[in-house]
Amino acid sequence: MQPVMTGDEVMSLLDNVFPQIHEDGRVYQIASISSGEAVVRFTANQRHLRPGGTVSGPSMMALADLAAYVVILGHIGPQALAVTTNLNINFLNKPGPGAMLATCRILKMGKRLIVVDCAIESKGQDGLVAHATATYSVPPK
Repeated sequence: MQPVMTGDEVMSLLDNVFPQIHEDGRVYQIASISSGEAVVRFTANQRHLRPGGTVSGPSMMALADLAAYVVILGHIGPQALAVTTNLNINFLNKPGPGAMLATCRILKMGKRLIVVDCAIESKGQDGLVAHATATYSVPPK
């Protein structure tokens, strides 16, 4: 399955329909969109930390959800009304502040539901810090 939108096109769409993701500055960047996959980079700053200096669970969930949205939009086109119907996440290790990468892959792309798998890594740390699966509902055309 080949993408129908580039990372720049998806980011431009997000800037227009979902500008609130930049309330903390531009902490999200789309690193790539390729066949069935997207990589989103997140730079966790002080606002995203919980006591103990680790990135908060809600921040990692937001990263997983946004990366899922990016891979889906990249493959179905500018359908801003695609919505999360389920998001499940397992926190595996405690990431510190700094760069994180979420790699999302489409597992199943149906007419109304799309299921993705998302692996989250933290720069400078071995292994995954979180793993998520998400299901999105796509509006009928």
